[in-house]
Amino acid sequence: MEDCMSTQAAGDVSTSIGAPRPGSRHRRGQARWALWLILPTMALLAVVIGYPIVSAIVMSFQKDAGLDSATGMFVQGGFAGFQNYAHWLFQQCSSPSGTVACPPGSLGAQFWNAVGVTFFFTVVTVVLETLFGLWMAIIMNRAFRGRGIVRAAILVPWAIPTAVTAKLWYFVFSAAGIANALIGQRVLWVSGEWSSRWAIIIADTWKTTPFMALLILAGLQLIPDELYEASKVDGASTLQRFWRVTLPLLKPALMVAVLFRILDALRIYDLPAILTGGGGGSGNATTTLSILVVQQIRQGPNSASALSTITFIIIFLVAFIFVRFLGANVVRTQESQQKGRL
Repeated sequence: MEDCMSTQAAGDVSTSIGAPRPGSRHRRGQARWALWLILPTMALLAVVIGYPIVSAIVMSFQKDAGLDSATGMFVQGGFAGFQNYAHWLFQQCSSPSGTVACPPGSLGAQFWNAVGVTFFFTVVTVVLETLFGLWMAIIMNRAFRGRGIVRAAILVPWAIPTAVTAKLWYFVFSAAGIANALIGQRVLWVSGEWSSRWAIIIADTWKTTPFMALLILAGLQLIPDELYEASKVDGASTLQRFWRVTLPLLKPALMVAVLFRILDALRIYDLPAILTGGGGGSGNATTTLSILVVQQIRQGPNSASALSTITFIIIFLVAFIFVRFLGANVVRTQESQQKGRL
């Protein structure tokens, strides 16, 4: 009898080991079905996003041969190698006598200035928008009468199209505008070198801070109230609760919000292009990389493709460094917090 029972048990074990579990078969079926459902979207993204990227990279290795007088279209000038990239990175321009340094004022001579202007706008605007957005999110996270109306009203600047925002602030910063009336001086906001830059920073901060506040508010609402109550019982002050409870638990939401804003700020085009004409006081004080790409398209699409590829690489490297180092720090913080709870 015992031999029969042991034989039956061994058979059950071998059957359970050899046969696939119904649950795993069901999960594999769901995975295959999900793959079939997202395939059309992936194919559409490959056409809409992948094809332009590949085309831009291919065009960046072609020469610009000017316009065809018969068709008015740009003519491909053959393979150029890395000539277009050297034109921007090393500021080398072609001439009848060979390759020479790009003359001052030409688009090729403005590349590194555009890089500096782009990073200046990115760093200053992201820092200001993060600080103001955090302050606004903390206020909106509190319970008070009319909180819903405040949350809706605070998103109005973000909902306004950027072109409308640029025109609105253009009138504010005009010679007879509100800004000069408030400070009692006649400042040429959109014409001066640094005044035009700060005009763009003020306008961009006003428009995009609500977006940062919205993302940070979502992170604040995930923090349990029990943690604040426990810290109050332990005698922690308001500042201590912010540094020891709020900020550590808010890091993931902050990192996502900052990353989104960095990627968007590095591609800034419409606000400086409309507000200051893309130039500013010295002609290139507010010229960003995106503005330089658009200006180069009118002179040669292949060289503009090289510049757009360089811009894409810069943005990719910034995002990679941000996620690689700061993102890893957030993951380590979350793991330590989970271990502490256990």
